[in-house]
Amino acid sequence: MMKQILFAGVIGLFLTLVGTPLLIKLLARKGYGQYIRDDGPREHASKRGTPTMGGIAFILATVAAYFLAKVITGYLDPDVDAAPTFSGLLVLGLMVGMGLVGFLDDYIKIVKRRSLGLRAKAKMAGQLIVGIGFAVLSLQFADNRGNTPASTKLSFITDFGWTIGPVLFVVWALFMILAMSNGVNLTDGLDGLATGASVLVFGAYTFIGVWQFQESCANAQTLTNPGACYEVRDPLDLAVVASALMGACLGFLWWNTSPAKIFMGDTGSLALGGVLAGLAICSRTELLLAILGGLFVLITMSVVIQVGSFRLTGKRVFRMAPLQHHFELKGWSEVLVVVRFWIIQGICVIVGLGLFYAGWAADK
Repeated sequence: MMKQILFAGVIGLFLTLVGTPLLIKLLARKGYGQYIRDDGPREHASKRGTPTMGGIAFILATVAAYFLAKVITGYLDPDVDAAPTFSGLLVLGLMVGMGLVGFLDDYIKIVKRRSLGLRAKAKMAGQLIVGIGFAVLSLQFADNRGNTPASTKLSFITDFGWTIGPVLFVVWALFMILAMSNGVNLTDGLDGLATGASVLVFGAYTFIGVWQFQESCANAQTLTNPGACYEVRDPLDLAVVASALMGACLGFLWWNTSPAKIFMGDTGSLALGGVLAGLAICSRTELLLAILGGLFVLITMSVVIQVGSFRLTGKRVFRMAPLQHHFELKGWSEVLVVVRFWIIQGICVIVGLGLFYAGWAADK
């Protein structure tokens, strides 16, 4: 299984490095270019017409990398425990489903020349259908230890507290999926910003999956401290998914970095937000995601603060929201904003992984 993690990452990287320019040519030939808001920074006007819906590239690359890694490592052999798991398939399904909602939104923007894409109710309905489907199915398919892909308990670095029940769990899962999808969507305003930040979080979840596998309660007899083990259904397969995503997004970043040759669009941002929530839910690190994905939370909060302040006082806290545009209007170059925000995201990942390890060490 460890080989699958390496193969998934390398294959995902290769597929987007090679496949993204082909998608760019296809989208450019069809005239599927990005519309730019008139009220945004003036420097963004030059981006008008850049091919969008680039999320198609890393969505397809991730799915292909996941299954190709399984084939290469011989999961068809009944003696090899390397087959796809319910956890991995559900997280991939959530990504594809959210990406499809985003694709419809992008397609309507381009073809119908309507800047807002899907109507708000239709977009929300699509997200709810996908999210509810994931949440309900994630409480099924128990393994021989009774573990389902998700748990009805809240989690930070592992499950804690009381059981909230299946109904409240579905509501909680929907909140996480919608919050992260909108967070990545708001972050995707500068070339490479959301893509690079996502690479860092997927790297963290690759590590978390491997660590949880090594310290799994299923291996309690071989652990030095069984009390510090993790009850996660398929941690190593979640690491395979995260590695495939990390590689695919890294390859996409080659073409998405400034000056971007292609944008991910809502196709990509909704898919990335959804899969981040899915990884957190299935790895029992739901609240930890707020730290690991700290940049997405920070940018989302900047919008909440801006809107709330304007409605209550009639005054704006930032020159423009989301936060990255505030710094652009202060005179920072786009590349400077992106690199510094990547550094912030890197710090968030380091802090998150530090807390994850500290929680394990504290139980030893």
